[in-house]
Amino acid sequence: MTAAPVVRTRALHKRFGDLVAVQALDLEIARGEVFGLLGPNGSGKTTTIRMLCGLVLPTSGTAEVAGYDITTQSEQVRRRIGYMSQRYGLYDELTVRENLRFYASVYGLVGRDRDERLAEHTDALRLVERLDQRAGTLSGGWKQRLALACATAHRPDLVFLDEPTAGVDPAARRTFWETIYELAQQGTTVLVTTHYMDEAERCQRLAFLSRGHLIGIGTPAEVVQQFGARTVEDVFVMLQQRDEAAMPVAAGRS
Repeated sequence: MTAAPVVRTRALHKRFGDLVAVQALDLEIARGEVFGLLGPNGSGKTTTIRMLCGLVLPTSGTAEVAGYDITTQSEQVRRRIGYMSQRYGLYDELTVRENLRFYASVYGLVGRDRDERLAEHTDALRLVERLDQRAGTLSGGWKQRLALACATAHRPDLVFLDEPTAGVDPAARRTFWETIYELAQQGTTVLVTTHYMDEAERCQRLAFLSRGHLIGIGTPAEVVQQFGARTVEDVFVMLQQRDEAAMPVAAGRS
């Protein structure tokens, strides 16, 4: 039997006053899938993620994350997800070990379970030799790896990576993506937002949003074909230009 999807939305809709941020979103993301959520600024990505995290209630429609309803079981949802942003959220004055212990505790891991998990986790992410180093002294690539370790210390079903490689050098980005696929192979679903289209092409599937609507979904090759483009970057530029052209002109400007 096919495992139930980790993310399932049906007609998910979010309105802020007169602004429709997300419109009738139907989406399924499988366990262990590396999934890219893409679109220009204002396309609805952030609102979608905040709803899936149980932080914002939908106006209508339904969504389940790891089998829990985002509206009625938001606390259970938050226990089964991890979140990493481009700002990392690390405590610079704490060591790598202290950051990991803190975040593991926040996610509910304590005592022997926490110690055993972190020993295994730091070894897998090659952080052992830096455990006593202060986070603030790490390079961008190592901060990135530590932030990912903090976000996945509790073995979440789903981890959100929101622009996780912004400002990181190309070599560190490649290493990071190798780690992402290692996590996925262990069964963690990874949802990524990125403005680097070479990274988008590393995702197993992509969903493109535009002005709150899901307008393309599939493998990178399938999405490119849907839009009659040559590359994923061409699709992104096409949508960006279309959205900018549809924006109302500010008063006093032509």
